Order: sequence, then C-alpha cells, then structure tokens
Amino acid sequence: MSNATLKKIGVLTSGGDSPGMNTAVRAVVRACAYYQIKCVGIKMGYEGLIQNQMSELGARSVKHIINRGGTFLQTARSDEFRTKEGREKAYKHLKSNGLDALIVIGGDGSFTGANVFFKEFGIPFIGIPGTIDNDIFGTDFTIGYDTALNTVIEAIDRIRDSATSHNRIFFVEVMGRDAGFIALNSGIASGAQDILIPEKKDSLEGLFQSLEKSEQAGKNSSIIVVAEGEELGNAFELAKATEMRFPDYDVRVTVLGHIQRGGNPTCMDRVLASRLGVAGVEGLLEGRTNVMAGLRSNKVVYTPIEEAIKKHNEIDKELIKVAKILAV
Repeated sequence: MSNATLKKIGVLTSGGDSPGMNTAVRAVVRACAYYQIKCVGIKMGYEGLIQNQMSELGARSVKHIINRGGTFLQTARSDEFRTKEGREKAYKHLKSNGLDALIVIGGDGSFTGANVFFKEFGIPFIGIPGTIDNDIFGTDFTIGYDTALNTVIEAIDRIRDSATSHNRIFFVEVMGRDAGFIALNSGIASGAQDILIPEKKDSLEGLFQSLEKSEQAGKNSSIIVVAEGEELGNAFELAKATEMRFPDYDVRVTVLGHIQRGGNPTCMDRVLASRLGVAGVEGLLEGRTNVMAGLRSNKVVYTPIEEAIKKHNEIDKELIKVAKILAV
C-alpha cells in the first residue's frame, strides 16, 4: 500500500493491558497527524471492531495520556473474533468506516488474531508488542515490561524490610505464566536468595539446599522469587513444602498479581512505546504488512508476524549464572 492510498488507519489495544499502551496509542495518533492520515480509535480491542465502537482521533484527542497506565481505548479478549462469523462482522464495520489498515497493540494472542484476519480479508496491519512478560520474539523489550519490573522491585524492597525485621522467609510470586523474565530480573535486582522460573529445571531439594546454605552463611531472612508458571508449584505450595521440611522457619507468601500491570509507565517504556507507535505508522506507509515493529540493539526492526508468534525470547543463561553467584 502506497502513501497515496493509505488514508485512514485504525488502532486498537488487545489482550492483557500493560503500562505504556496509552503512550503507544498517542504515538500512533500523532504520527498519523504528522503524515496527514486520519486515525480511528477502536474500543475494547477486536470486540470494538465487531460492535462498531470506533471514533476518529486527532492530535489533541490524546493529550495528557503519555503518563497514564492502562489503555484509554480499553482492551478485551474477544471470543467472537475467534469465529469466522465474528471476523466477517469486524471486516464489514472496518470497511464501512473506511479503514485502510490496522495497528494492533498487544501480545502474541492479539497478533494471531490479526494474522488470521489478514489472511482472510487482506487488511494490512502492523503489530506493536505490548505485554509485561517480555516473551515476544523480534524485540529486545516489550512495552510495559520495564514498568512491571520496577513495580516488582519496589514491592520486594518493602517485603524485605518486614523479612529482616522478623527473621522470615518470603515466597514472592510474580507474573510469568510461560516466561520467567520478570522473576529472573527482579530477583537479581532485589537480591533474592533463590529464583524459580519455568525455563530452568528447579527441584525442591535444590531449594532446600539453598535455604540451608543461606542459614549456614548466617542469613536470618530470605526472599524467594517465584514465577507463576513455575513447574514445582505456586508460592503457597512451595511455602507449605518448606514449612514441612523446616518446621522452625517463619514462612510467608506474597502474590503480587495484577499490581504488576498497573501504574505510570517508566521513562524507558514511554520512549519505547513512542518509537514503536511511530514505527507502526511509518511501516504501513512504506508498504509493510503482517509484521511486528520491535527494537533490537536500540534500532527499530520489523519481524514477520508468524515468527513473532511462533518463536519466543529466550532467557539469558548468563543471568541465571549471575543469580547463582550472587546468592552466596
């Protein structure tokens, strides 16, 4: 699609919310204004396409949202969009509103839906990675990841104050159903005694040995960071197993949950979202489609959407080694 034929772009946020989505929408809208293209905001993700909930957005429509968490367009997971009938409704409303292309801000599930939509109806689109999990292939960082990390670190720092005051062991469960990026990085940054993630083969015996080693080294409190997708079990199950093995230990559990999704985006997330929002519009102007805009080695790159969906960022083994060294 050439610059001349691209007259109106739709933008939506889909799947789980992440800090910086508002910033990305703002960047898309203002890039459209800069290149003199109309921009339409679609409410509630793909559900908004199906329900025809759309409104035109101008540069002033997105003022004062760069610093706000969440997404003012709102987001949802649409079961109806998974059906051919639902996608036909979405296409009909997309065409009746004169949209030439879409920018989809979300994770791999959102990109999967856009990919199917593209194959069925040929609607050009570019994906922008918005998820706190940082597990999408094709970008060093996803929008919201840095903010979530800082939220987790602040929480663990406060928990440590309580742990040291009472000689306690705290199991802190963080988000990461399929990926341990948040757990590993926040665990290193907060000085955790042990970090349990889906990507490495953990064992209860290994955890118990770590706690015994900690006690022998004179530590009287410990923080154990657990990714919610840890195969050994959730934080409550691990705490119960620890209490059975060490009945004298004072063991507590904190599950941070959705607190990690909220809050004002960090500077890093605001800059990342701004760059990728502009890259989404410019990519469409260059005739790109069915790709995801990402950042690698601080340069904007475009990855075929099927690669972004099928592959996953891998945990850095050096970071696992660093965590082990620092837990002495």
